[in-house]
Amino acid sequence: MTSTAPDTTAGTSPRAEAQRRVLAVLVSSQILSGAGLAAGITVGALLAQDMLGSTDLAGLPSALFTAGSALAAVAVGRISQARGRRPGLAAGYLTGAVGSAGVIAAAVADSPVLLFIALFVYGAGTATNLQARYAGADLAAPAHRARAVSTVLVATTLGGVAGPNLAAPAGRLADALGIPTLAGPFLLSGAAYALAALVLAVRLRPDPLLLARSLDLQQVTETPAPKTRGPGLIPGALTMILTQLVMVAIMTMTPVHMHDHGHGTAASGLVIALHVGAMYLPSPLTGWLVDRYGPTFIAAASGLTLLAAGITAAAAPADSVALLALALALLGLGWNLGLVSGTAMITDAVPLATRARTQGMVDVSIAIAGTTGGLTSGLVVAAAGYPVLALTGGVLALAVLPAVAATASSR
Repeated sequence: MTSTAPDTTAGTSPRAEAQRRVLAVLVSSQILSGAGLAAGITVGALLAQDMLGSTDLAGLPSALFTAGSALAAVAVGRISQARGRRPGLAAGYLTGAVGSAGVIAAAVADSPVLLFIALFVYGAGTATNLQARYAGADLAAPAHRARAVSTVLVATTLGGVAGPNLAAPAGRLADALGIPTLAGPFLLSGAAYALAALVLAVRLRPDPLLLARSLDLQQVTETPAPKTRGPGLIPGALTMILTQLVMVAIMTMTPVHMHDHGHGTAASGLVIALHVGAMYLPSPLTGWLVDRYGPTFIAAASGLTLLAAGITAAAAPADSVALLALALALLGLGWNLGLVSGTAMITDAVPLATRARTQGMVDVSIAIAGTTGGLTSGLVVAAAGYPVLALTGGVLALAVLPAVAATASSR
């Protein structure tokens, strides 16, 4: 209860001090959760393909854990709204760890049904990883919100880049333990998610959302915020929905495309590592750009970047790891631009009284978009090929432009 002492400074000192601590804890947990997130991405589709003996449903794992993340986004948002960010995020990561254990059990038992159930539960880790960015913005000053969000996102890079590159060693560990090789990365993801939950449960004090509400109640000088949605909510949500749909669809089938053309796990792991790095590493620059030039401008840039990614992936020869890596790096960058700008729009538009619940519902829509992208990606590749999938995704991303243009013109 030391936070009551500096009360006389109109909330500035406790807010800034608490924000520094919150960001430090979130960075630690995001490094761990990034490894858990990326490990599953690397081999999820390959594990399903191996168990089912078909490419048609290779996109199903991505669809399932993104569907699971939709349900988890609601749960994490509601828990956070009622009890604060700490219990909400910790519960989400712990659920992701349980899902990882279920995937390992399914691989040992060679049970596709159990695999699909476990992947659905595993999706809670993905949802929680994304929801953590909102916690970084709760106590941030309005002029620095995008940079606070980006600090949380960039922390995921360290674990996210390490995760796919640990796929091969994790596979060898799985072999030594008598577990199927492709289930090995889920050993890593389960441990990483469990540790992230522990870090948040023990260290995320004060709770950023609860403290932000308390400080806002003390600062009655602030003009009353509308209880309904602001003008940036719908465009922000549409930006993140479109970028998620395109990113998941192309990302999901890239390891399968590479595997079918003779590339090993190490090559696909490298490409996914670069992709995940591009998803998170540019975040500090993106946050600065959003704070400097506004979210609508950066959201438009995300659509154009995703178009470039789709064209590059479609044109890349199947034997060119370098071009596929470039395409996936552009794909990650486009997603990053869309996520940071969209998050800034949403946070600015929604008052603290309903913020966590609204953010959870927005992330449900994002997860559903990811589910759609993952589920349809395998069918599109089976029917028309990977280049058609990549090009279609790139063109679809351009739908971001009219959405953000309408917002810019209404201001």
